Amino acid sequence: MEKYVTLPEVKKMLEDAGEDRELSYEQRTALQHAATFVKLSPTKAKQLVKKLVKIERVNDYYACKIADILPREPTEVRAVFMKERYELTDEEIKQIIEIVEGYVD
Repeated sequence: MEKYVTLPEVKKMLEDAGEDRELSYEQRTALQHAATFVKLSPTKAKQLVKKLVKIERVNDYYACKIADILPREPTEVRAVFMKERYELTDEEIKQIIEIVEGYVD
């Protein structure tokens, strides 16, 4: 079973793993990437994902992507869902942006 995680959670997992053992090159690179782009704590990211999945067409995968990117414009939200065969309604996009704005400093 697949479980999607946010970038802040990946950062925390890699930091924890680095305390126990030497990280591989790929893991160090992923940790460096996460450290550069993470904008939320793992706890806040999980809370954001929980709120986002309550929107009808936002599944775990897209909720994690949104939590990583933190889109604030309708075009940014649309870009996340670009490969889907459906388009989000303006109301769904507005809802996503309002939820995200509650977590952005």
